Amino acid sequence: MKASAFVYPWDVNGDPEAPERIAALGVRQATLAAAYHSTRALTPRHPRHRIVTAEHAAVLYPTDPAGPRWAGRALRPHPAGDWAPGDAYGEAAAALERAGLEVHTWVVLAHNSRLGAEHPGTSVVNAYGDRYPWAPCIAQPATRAYLVDLAAEAAVRPGAAGTELESLGWYGLQHLHAHDKTSGVALGDAGMYLMALCFCPSCREGYAGRGLDPDLLADSVRTALEPLWQGAPDDDDDDAGWAGVEKLLGQETARVTRAWRDETARTLQEAAVAAVRAEAPEGFQVLLHADPVTYHVGANPGVDPAHILSVADGVVVPCADGPGLITPFAEQGRDGTVLAANFPIVSGMGGDPGGLAAGAARVRDLGATELRLYHAGLASDSDLEATRKALGAL
Repeated sequence: MKASAFVYPWDVNGDPEAPERIAALGVRQATLAAAYHSTRALTPRHPRHRIVTAEHAAVLYPTDPAGPRWAGRALRPHPAGDWAPGDAYGEAAAALERAGLEVHTWVVLAHNSRLGAEHPGTSVVNAYGDRYPWAPCIAQPATRAYLVDLAAEAAVRPGAAGTELESLGWYGLQHLHAHDKTSGVALGDAGMYLMALCFCPSCREGYAGRGLDPDLLADSVRTALEPLWQGAPDDDDDDAGWAGVEKLLGQETARVTRAWRDETARTLQEAAVAAVRAEAPEGFQVLLHADPVTYHVGANPGVDPAHILSVADGVVVPCADGPGLITPFAEQGRDGTVLAANFPIVSGMGGDPGGLAAGAARVRDLGATELRLYHAGLASDSDLEATRKALGAL
C-alpha cells in the first residue's frame, strides 16, 4: 500500500537530515502543510529548535494581498511569521523531492481562529449567541468565496502532484481551543450536533427558506440541551447518533436542519474541488479529509460517500478509533478511487505505531488503498522506528 507521512515545513527547513529520515520510513509521499491553523508543535530532532509556535492560521508560501486574487477583499490569507518565513512550503517541498518523495499539499480551510478574531461576523454562532472564532460559517457567501479561492491557491503549489483538503465543511464545538475546558459535560453525539448548529444571519435565512422559524428553532435547541447541562446521561444505545438528535429536537425539525447543512457543505465542496482542478495540471490528485456521517463536524467533516467520490479523487479517513469509517466509502468506490486510511503514529498523542501493520492489514481488507501517517515531524525516534518496521512488513 502506498503510504504518505504528514509533515510541516518547519520539520524540514534547517534540518538537512529530515528528508532522508522521512523517506527511510518506507513512505513514497509527503503530505506537506501549505495552509495551516495556529498550533504549538514539537520538533524532537531539529538541530535549531524543539518547539515551534505558529501564532495564527497562515499560508506557508508567499501570497500577494494586492494581487488579482485578493485585492480589495476583506477576507484573505495571512502569511506566516517567523515560524515559516518566505516560501517555507517551497523550500521544504524541494528538499523532500530531492529525497525521492512525491509531495502533495495539505490545506486546512474552515478552521481559522485569526479569521474569527479579525472578522467576528464570519464565525459560527450557536443557539445561545456564542461565537466560535475558530469555525468560519461555510454558509456565508463571502466566507465561501474566500475558502474556494484559498483552496485553489494553497493546493496548487509548484511541483505538487496533488492535494489533501482538510476542514472543507462544517466545524463545531470540538476543537481543543487554547487551554480547552469544554469536556465537563458529556454532550454526546446529539448534543455536539446541536451545539454546532449555526444561527448567523446566513444560516437563519437558510432555515427560514426551508420553513423553520429561526427564533423558534434556537429556542428548541436550548430546550433540548437543558437536560444535558443538568447532567442527564448522553446518548444511550437506543438514542445514539442521529436518533438522539431526532429525540431531542424532533424528527422533522432535525431533518430540515440537516438538509440545510448537508446542501451547504456539499455545494462548497463541489466549488472548492472545481476551483482546484481549474488551477491544477492534468493528473493532479484531489482528496478530502472526510467522515461518512454527513452531520459530523470538524477537521474530517461529514460527507455523503457516494457524492464526494463523484467529485473528488478520493478521501482521507480517520482510523485512530478503528477501521469502521472506511467501509461506507469502500462500498461507493470505483476503479482508481483513493481511500487513504489515516493512522496516528505518535504514541504520546494516542497513536500506536507498533500496531500499524495489523491496522493497515485490516483496513486493506475493508477496501483502503493507501495509508496516511500522522505525523512524521512530531513522532519520537522510537515511534519512527516502529513505523519503519511496520511499513516494511506490509
